[in-house]
Amino acid sequence: MADPALLLEQTPRLDPRHTPFQLRIARSGIHRWGVFAGEFIPKGRKIIEYTGERISRRETKKRAEREFNYLFTLDAYWTIDGSVGGSGAEYINHCCEPNCYSYITNGHILYMARQDIHPGEELTIDYRFEPNVERTPCHCGAPACRGTINRLKEKPPSRRKAG
Repeated sequence: MADPALLLEQTPRLDPRHTPFQLRIARSGIHRWGVFAGEFIPKGRKIIEYTGERISRRETKKRAEREFNYLFTLDAYWTIDGSVGGSGAEYINHCCEPNCYSYITNGHILYMARQDIHPGEELTIDYRFEPNVERTPCHCGAPACRGTINRLKEKPPSRRKAG
């Protein structure tokens, strides 16, 4: 069996069966590895499907404790673990001003272009971690960065007395 430390240093791979576009994985200024457009991607187009092992909530809780995890919640019961059979979409980094969004349909997670994406541009998505889970700092560098990958708690509406 390969040494896990060596595996972390190897360049991750994309599975071309899950994307109609030329994409590449390279070192990212946001976090470790990122996915970059190899060609122009028009707004509204499917970029890649997030694939991996389908796991239960119980298994998700166990795997979430790892230093690096690639878990995407599919629904109230299932999670997709991109580290097992992933398409490469698991390396798309978080950004508070993303150029992609996720679309879940019939048990599939699709990453779609929120805007036109140009060759060489890093693909990003807003992870939108729940506000009630451990706060995760954000390093996306976007002008409107929230400082955390977590969604911010909604402020309750102000109650004004009728005068």
